[in-house]
Amino acid sequence: MKLLLDQNLSPRLASRLDDLFPGTLHVRDVGLEAADDNIVWQFAMSNGFCIASKDADFHQISFLKGPPPKVVWIQRGNCSTAQIEQLLRSQSNAIMEFDVDAEAAFLALR
Repeated sequence: MKLLLDQNLSPRLASRLDDLFPGTLHVRDVGLEAADDNIVWQFAMSNGFCIASKDADFHQISFLKGPPPKVVWIQRGNCSTAQIEQLLRSQSNAIMEFDVDAEAAFLALR
């Protein structure tokens, strides 16, 4: 599973998580750092990414459109990049199970 990290997450996470989620990119890596959510959604869908974001907008879009792409919604307030990395690492099994669940559209992580 490869993640597309939204603008509200650090670009450094892509390389830090490559061992668990190979192919992970940040929206900045593909020129979408200022793109509207629908453009990011379309890019993720067309390129086989799961969107990882702290933004509730992607969660709402997942209700309207359904997958693909799937959305990992990080429900943490102001926290460090290391804390986000630790959350994603500690929940990697849940994320992998979510990826293969054909009916799941989003996964909320706290």
